[in-house]
Amino acid sequence: QVQLVESGGRLVQAGGSLRLSCVASGRTFSSYAMGWFRQAPGKERDVVAAISWNGRSTYYAGSVKGRFTISRDNAKNTVYLQMNSLKPDDTAVYYCAAAGGQYEVVTGISGYDNWGQGTQVTVSS
Repeated sequence: QVQLVESGGRLVQAGGSLRLSCVASGRTFSSYAMGWFRQAPGKERDVVAAISWNGRSTYYAGSVKGRFTISRDNAKNTVYLQMNSLKPDDTAVYYCAAAGGQYEVVTGISGYDNWGQGTQVTVSS
């Protein structure tokens, strides 16, 4: 098990940028594939981006490709989500997740067994 704490969410104008951070507890962070998900009111929780244990492989949802970048620093037990050119449709609670026992990119929500509490991102038009 690993505990995850997200930060960085806030209100931002359309076209702006934010960087979300997720800090993990424990000394085995590098053995987890990581992902960022988001959930808007009344909608399902969907994957935004995912990254392999060593950061060499990544995945992006089509709606964010070219605008968002996922990265990780295993020395700091931290995964990041850089979000640029934000749109009102990006408004959601963003969750960090860890896939125990998985090293390569995991894109399905069922592959993740550790979740943070979420951080609110609101993009105004």
